[in-house]
Amino acid sequence: MTQYHVSAQAAKTNGAGSAADPFLTIGQAAAIARAGDEVVVHAGTYRESVDPRFGGESATNRIVYRAAAGEPRPVITGSERIDTWQPEGDGVWKAVIPNAFFNGYNPYVETVFGDWTVYPDPKVEVRHLGDVYLNGKSFYEVASLDKVRNPQRWDTGRDAATDSIVPLIDPDATVNVWCCAVDDEATTIWANFHEADPNAELTEINVRETCFYPSRPFVNYITVSGFEMAQAACPYTPPTADQVGLVGPHWSRGWVIENNRIHDAKCSAISLGKEISTGDNESTRTHRKSGYQYQKEAVYKALHAGWEKGVVGGHVVRGNVIYDCGQNGVVGHMGCAFSLIEGNHIYRIGSKREFFGWEVAAIKMHAAVDTVVRGNRVHDSVLGMWLDWQAQGTVVDSNVFYRNTRDVMTEVTHGPITFMNNVFASEFSFDDYAQGAAFVNNLFAGRIRHTAVLDRSTPYHFPHVTDVAGEAFVYGGDDRYVNNLFLAVDDSAKPLCTADAAGAAGMAEAGTAFFDGYPRSLEEYEQLIEEAGLGDEELYRSVKQPVLLASNAYVSGAKAASGRSRGRGEW
Repeated sequence: MTQYHVSAQAAKTNGAGSAADPFLTIGQAAAIARAGDEVVVHAGTYRESVDPRFGGESATNRIVYRAAAGEPRPVITGSERIDTWQPEGDGVWKAVIPNAFFNGYNPYVETVFGDWTVYPDPKVEVRHLGDVYLNGKSFYEVASLDKVRNPQRWDTGRDAATDSIVPLIDPDATVNVWCCAVDDEATTIWANFHEADPNAELTEINVRETCFYPSRPFVNYITVSGFEMAQAACPYTPPTADQVGLVGPHWSRGWVIENNRIHDAKCSAISLGKEISTGDNESTRTHRKSGYQYQKEAVYKALHAGWEKGVVGGHVVRGNVIYDCGQNGVVGHMGCAFSLIEGNHIYRIGSKREFFGWEVAAIKMHAAVDTVVRGNRVHDSVLGMWLDWQAQGTVVDSNVFYRNTRDVMTEVTHGPITFMNNVFASEFSFDDYAQGAAFVNNLFAGRIRHTAVLDRSTPYHFPHVTDVAGEAFVYGGDDRYVNNLFLAVDDSAKPLCTADAAGAAGMAEAGTAFFDGYPRSLEEYEQLIEEAGLGDEELYRSVKQPVLLASNAYVSGAKAASGRSRGRGEW
């Protein structure tokens, strides 16, 4: 094993990598470190994108990148400091930057783009992947120089999922604005700094796409521990895209991302997602097929290319503090399977509400097969956690969600999912577009919405493997609620008429009254199907699947399903 050292204060650019003669950049170590090696990074700011060339060989013979013990966290940032701002009056300053400065990736050309984006409409207004930071604080992008000169304060934003207007966390920050223009030679950025002098303060702009991310798949068994990583111009990451994050394994096996402070990813902080060969926003790019169809194809393409346990996934994401990201704290499609997400503190995800799509959540995963989400604290986000498609064998245990617009959503997945020992404390606790879940020993302090999905069939798997066993619609039901406490806090006792992604109305209310009329047992369900007469799939659309409700408690206006007792022997 070789131990390499990196220091931003290194005396020369071509050090040997020893403690006495360290490398100047992490990239120098990443070009040569191999299985069993350790890269110790000392305090300082590293303005680079680390692209590890080699991976480890096993969970016990990995490459470890870690912060030096007893020193301030080293910072890996996707930004560069700009101190050549020119004043234009009334707090507005301009920076003109040669396009060559961006080294082939210009975030002020690249936009928030992809399948299932909702607003802003790119035909009217775009959001770029770039950003401006004053002393570490992100600005808001606006569409024109006039809006930079005359910034408008926002106190509220629109939440598309609930079709409601919600307060912003930091409305004072909405007057800190910027816009850009790019020609063949240069990128010009205008920003309103009000009373601040951007040349005297720490003023940075996004330049790089990532902070720590291999450029190719299958760079396995790497540990990234103890860093601060921030300000990357990473792209929007729906499940049909090349899911690039600020940090991530890029379709590899066995990474450990732990004890880091990660913030200000333009879109996704940690990506455990898919790679480009199975598709990259083909619906938005070509308009030939729906995103839904391309997503199905991505699953089967990945299986054909070797997606299976022991080849991809099996990551550990633990002990990180993740905040102030535009789309996700943790995202993944298929590459997140067989993983552990534990002990993270995730907050203010999507809370600027600069852009929105149907992939925004603090934790957003597709195909989280046998993944465990445990002991996390998630708050002040657009949506706390969203388990979509193929959440099978997934365990959600001992997490605390609060002050989110919605705490948790499940969508078009068939289970089994186990939710146990969680606190869902927001006014909208749970949004259920799925089936096949068990809820045990949870606290629900807000509304729940339960909806069947009969226009999209999705895959399910043989147990504990990625092999697909079939596909099905979400008929509604096949859930078990045992020993939970339901509360109606503040206004959550009042049913709320909401709108889903397709614009269909749904009713969200505290308790389990939405299960009125559901069968109580498998035997009752089979009898109802038999009584429905001859037919095939259409019969199962007309009969809800059975639900077990037992030993739950309802207080402060939360309602049980009608005709059921409120405790032992409920059903």
